[in-house]
Amino acid sequence: MKLVAGNSNRPLAEAISAYLNVPLAKAQVKRFADMEVFVEIQENVRGEDVFVIQSTSFPTNDHIMELLIITDALRRASARRITAVIPYFGYARQDRKPAARTPISAKLVANLITHAGVDRVLTLDLHAGQIQGFFDIPTDNLFAAPTLARDIKERLDGGNRMVVSPDVGGVVRARALAKRIDAQLAIVDKRRERPGESEVMNIIGDVSGRSCILVDDIVDSGGTLVNAAEALLKNGAKEVYAYITHGVLSGGAVSRIASSKLKELVITDSIMPTEAVKVAHNIRVISIAPLMGEAIGRTATESSVSSLFD
Repeated sequence: MKLVAGNSNRPLAEAISAYLNVPLAKAQVKRFADMEVFVEIQENVRGEDVFVIQSTSFPTNDHIMELLIITDALRRASARRITAVIPYFGYARQDRKPAARTPISAKLVANLITHAGVDRVLTLDLHAGQIQGFFDIPTDNLFAAPTLARDIKERLDGGNRMVVSPDVGGVVRARALAKRIDAQLAIVDKRRERPGESEVMNIIGDVSGRSCILVDDIVDSGGTLVNAAEALLKNGAKEVYAYITHGVLSGGAVSRIASSKLKELVITDSIMPTEAVKVAHNIRVISIAPLMGEAIGRTATESSVSSLFD
């Protein structure tokens, strides 16, 4: 087995490498003066089972090209099998046509990855589960829920917890986490007036005196979480936490969350945290390296991956 890391999230790749006790393969992924991507695999990978660790996060297009070119280099170097390990799958929110004459970009990216020569995909908390079907190759969608649940159990009072879905679309995800930590469920009913903004309308469920835990797959602008936290506190919640898998946190999201009424936002390192995230007083990062490393190890040995979540 060989592990190859792109430039999107080197610390996570190194943590996965440490978990598996397998060193990262020597590879050079750099830019020419005109920003073309150049890749050179600097050790023999002929006949090897190779895992390419690369989140397609900001700058998304650059990191996608790195993944495609690394895959092509490995294919031409006669790797036996190439697995793309994509902790965060960019373009996942473009999984359908919301209006006439718009693309389904998630499917396009899936096609690019497949045709580049990837044999298998390993990803985490896809924005929509049906994206697995966009790939014509085996695709494992891992879940961060066990990692998040473990952290919640260690830090929050068990008898006072309530899991909250920030919108109706996230109820299934929130219910699954609530079941893991034996907590009740509430739902934030919101109406989005325009892209990037949300208006909270109602809270479904009694949150009075509860430690509320907002759960979602992606936090981008942070507007939904901030508005939901305010609405929950107005409805009598004791305190509000947020547990989110992918911390995209674009624009002024970090400052918006830092100045909000959220007691703490917990994200995973599926996307490499920026310096602003690292110094924010109410944002904490937990690692999904053990989860990803275990899934990689089981894939390499042809063992069950789904049993990780039983």
